[in-house]
This record gives sequence, C-alpha cells and structure tokens, in this order.
Amino acid sequence: MRTRGPLTLGATAVLAFGLVSCADLGGLDLDTVGAPDKTTYVKLALNQSESHPSFIALENLSKRFEERTDGRWVIEVFPNEQLGSQQEVLQFVMSSAIEMAIVSGTQLENLNKDFQVLNMPTTFGSVDHQMSVVRDQDLMEPLFTSLEDQNISVIGGFTQGSRSIYTSDSPVLTPADMAGRKIRVQESDMHIRMIQLMGGSATPLSYGEVYTAIQSGVLDGAENNEVSYVTQNHYEVAEHWSQTEHLVGLDYMVMRHDLLEAMSEQDRDAFLDEWDKAMVEHTDLWNAETAQAIEDAKAGGATFHEVDRAAFQEALAPIKDEFLTTPFQRELFDKVRAADTAESTDPESGE
Repeated sequence: MRTRGPLTLGATAVLAFGLVSCADLGGLDLDTVGAPDKTTYVKLALNQSESHPSFIALENLSKRFEERTDGRWVIEVFPNEQLGSQQEVLQFVMSSAIEMAIVSGTQLENLNKDFQVLNMPTTFGSVDHQMSVVRDQDLMEPLFTSLEDQNISVIGGFTQGSRSIYTSDSPVLTPADMAGRKIRVQESDMHIRMIQLMGGSATPLSYGEVYTAIQSGVLDGAENNEVSYVTQNHYEVAEHWSQTEHLVGLDYMVMRHDLLEAMSEQDRDAFLDEWDKAMVEHTDLWNAETAQAIEDAKAGGATFHEVDRAAFQEALAPIKDEFLTTPFQRELFDKVRAADTAESTDPESGE
C-alpha cells in the first residue's frame, strides 16, 4: 500500500524531472511532458556505484515506470557522480539543469535547518523506525514541501543505514581514541560538531575523494555505513571498523518542483506507486547487503571492533540542545522519537 499517496511531491518531482530531455536542457515545454507522442527523459543523479542498493532500486523503478507509462517516461540513472558531486547536482536541480537527484540529508539542511531533525544522532532508533517516519505523509509533509520556493520537491528517502567510524591505523574504541584523528564528514555544521563531540577532528570532503585522501594520509578515516565501506573499497585503505553506530543516515530523492507540478495526475499516481515500491525494495536490499558487506570486508582484511557505545552516546548528548533551536524542530523531533517508542511497545510487534 502506498503510504504517501496524497503527498504528490515524489510523483510530481519525477515527472518534472522527466520533462527535461537530454536534447532540450533548459528549454523544457512543461505543457507536453509525458505526452503520448513523445518520450520524456528524466536524468537522475546518484553518487553510488552500480552495485549499490540505491542504483539497483532506482534502475528497477525506471523499468517499472517506463512499462507502466508505455514508454512515455524514461528515468536515466547516472551513478558514480557522473553528473557532479551531491552539492553540485542539488544546484542543478534547483536551476532546472537536471531533473532529479539522490542527495544526503546534510545537503538539504544547508537549505533549511529543519532537516537537521532527521539528520542528527539519536533521532532514529533503527532503519525500520526511520523508514516508517519517512513514509508517513502527515508527519513529513511540512518538511518535505518546505523547499518548493527553491524549485525543489522532496519525494521520499533511502536509508543510509547505521553509520560507524573506520580508520587506517588503529581502532576507535572510546571517544578518547578519536583525539587528533582527521575524520571525513559530510558538509554539515551539525555533522562537523558530531565528530568534534566524539573527540575527533572533522574534515568535510567530497565523497568521491575519500579513498585517495585516506590512502595518502590526508585523512585518518571516515564515518559511513558498511555497504558504502565495501562498494567504495574503503576497507582497502582503512581496515579498522569501529561499531559506533552513532547515526542512522538518510538520503533523499529530490526533484524539480516545476516539473513535479507539470505531471498529469495519472502519471503522478503511477510514479508514487512505483517510488513506494522502490523504497521498500531498497530497504530489503539494504538489510541483505549490509550483512554481505560485513562478510566481504572481513574477507578483504577489515577487522570489526566493538566499542563503548554508552560513552559515545554520552558524548553526543549535547547535540540536541545545540542544534534543535525552534519550536517546530523540537516538536518534530519529539514526534519522531514517540513513533519509535510506540513501535517498540506495541504488543502486536512481538518486541
């Protein structure tokens, strides 16, 4: 069942994205996108490789949506930062140079600080909790519609899984072990502060540059999930994985708002159906890939270390009061946390 049906951001975004074909960048005729006598090409930027669950889920979404619209819509997925870094492709969507992109939550919080609520440590208790929140239309609509005046519609998200620290020389077992270490972090004031509270030196850097930076000694390590650790081969240059699980990360699907609005109601509904399936498929793939990634990393020479998680949680405790400064942010945080409590205490959940 589609849980975000009435929220048309996702469908409209994809349709709007489709409006820009490879042949007519910057000169879209929004009145004819999705027309029966043409194919509307949608360019979707992704920074992950072809083996990543995000690429697989998006490719399957593209196939289903093309079939469902009899070839009137074609979503072309460009992996490996082919269209630019996340910061660049977000600007391209805003300026209508491309139609859609998968971007990290840190990119959106640079446009609206309210996104910090979903991007900070301690917000989500698990991937399942996270995805139930992201698919909750009533809860997410005020946030997901907040960038429309910048020509961005947020249509949903993919989990980044639980993020941990990995380093090149020795493991991080307590916050004290982070002292003096240069750790790659996403371009976010809050995530920079997160690493600082954990005891390290935060170094913002483009995702595609991390491998070389660790290899050359510019970085001592990074923080990410197990899947990216393996698909980007970071275990080759940072063999110590420390299971801090300090954050459940989130990527967002963003789309040109004007293109979203140009979609027909029928095409929009079809896209939303297929996008919902993509979120479910991605989560299933993610869970399976995470287990496999751990095995692959170990086979490649990585060592997984248990850490003093209580010490890290205590170190991160001040971040909520530092960054959630408005009534809306605090209310949204409380609602998200309450959803996790409700799930964990549901007598029918078996937990």
